[in-house]
Amino acid sequence: MHNPTAHKAVSVPVHKALPALIRDPLGALVAFGNQADGAVVRLNLGSFRPFLVTNPAHVQRILRDNAPNYVRDGKGMLWGSIKRLFGEGIMSEGQVWQASRKTLQPMFTARRVDALVDAMAAEVAAGVDDVPAETVVDIGAELSRIVCRTIMRTLFADKVSVPDALRIVAAQNTIATAILVRLLVPFVPNAVPMPGDRAFRDAVRQIDDVLLPVVRRARTAPDGGDDIISTLGRATAADGGDLDDRQVRNDTVAMFATTTETTFGVLTFLWPILDAHPDVAERLYTEVDDVVGAGPVRREHLARLTYTRMVLDELLRLYPVGWLIPRVAAGEDVVDGVRIPTGADILISPYITQRMDAFWERPAEFDPDRFAPDRAERRHRYAHYPFGGGPHQCLGQYLFYVEAQLIVAAVLGRFRFRLRSKGLPATQVAASLRPKDKVELTLTPRDHAAAR
Repeated sequence: MHNPTAHKAVSVPVHKALPALIRDPLGALVAFGNQADGAVVRLNLGSFRPFLVTNPAHVQRILRDNAPNYVRDGKGMLWGSIKRLFGEGIMSEGQVWQASRKTLQPMFTARRVDALVDAMAAEVAAGVDDVPAETVVDIGAELSRIVCRTIMRTLFADKVSVPDALRIVAAQNTIATAILVRLLVPFVPNAVPMPGDRAFRDAVRQIDDVLLPVVRRARTAPDGGDDIISTLGRATAADGGDLDDRQVRNDTVAMFATTTETTFGVLTFLWPILDAHPDVAERLYTEVDDVVGAGPVRREHLARLTYTRMVLDELLRLYPVGWLIPRVAAGEDVVDGVRIPTGADILISPYITQRMDAFWERPAEFDPDRFAPDRAERRHRYAHYPFGGGPHQCLGQYLFYVEAQLIVAAVLGRFRFRLRSKGLPATQVAASLRPKDKVELTLTPRDHAAAR
């Protein structure tokens, strides 16, 4: 593709890029985006020279408008490791991806999720009731348990037990950090041993030990259920034939991650944020009391938890769990006048765009009011895209908001909280964003909760 008007990307030389990324990768990427004021950036990292795309209009071109040209390449950054975990299926490309998406998308429509809200609310309430009061708890672990209980019973029909689900969560946590070295040096082939590889393989084996027997049982003795595993067991492959056990396993693992990790990952950041912003916390408490009262939370409450939704949107702005969306250019293109050659690596990151001065006022501040309905109309669709966009947008977006609102309302309706250590937790760079250290707090029953 010849374009005489094309110009060069803003270049960051290797002697500036590498030390900054080693010292503080997330901060460095935001700084590179800010310094370029949203223009396309070329990072020189030696043999790896990706384009960093941060402007919402340019992100839209890659994720939506020209999406077929920007693929999730199995040899590219992050996707090589993801393919080793998820295999071919909903996390891949082409006909296999299309077949999996066609099978799974109906399970995550607003109508389908809304039909599950009352059952989800009951499981969330029971899970919150089991959180120990007046003692220090790891809120990330407690949220994992609540989410796994809710999702395994409403979307997996108890085919995976809660203890087994928590084993998968632990294995996924290992995987997220085990691939960090490969994430930082994506040009190294998988055949070359790297630190973290053994932990990665062991964790994948643990997931398979749990899920493969479940998948095989569901396929040999189908029960006609409409849960995720039963639905996948009845699905057809891209060629019209039956899916094999491995394909069902791949999409089951992907759906497990989609329906659990984002929710407890994002909500773990909530409590330090609320502790640092007591005015936000009090507005949340007031809304929950006005809308839900002494509880329990019900389906009809969700539409009225408007400030809770704004808090979640702002939380996702600062802490998008899926923080990195790499792509590889299948053919030449021009983005903002910059020629993108075939085979080029593209880095897109909600974390970066959502923290840039060019697209947000006071981007480092936590301000849920920026998501008031009248202000959202003035914002580019891809200024805030924590669930990605285009044909590969996360299926679980609507489910997240429903489940997160249920959990926040249930916890705040029942407890006041006190952090063990003040301050915002450091963010750990991994396959998915997470606090570097445990978030520990003490929950104290509120008067109306104690009286129940």
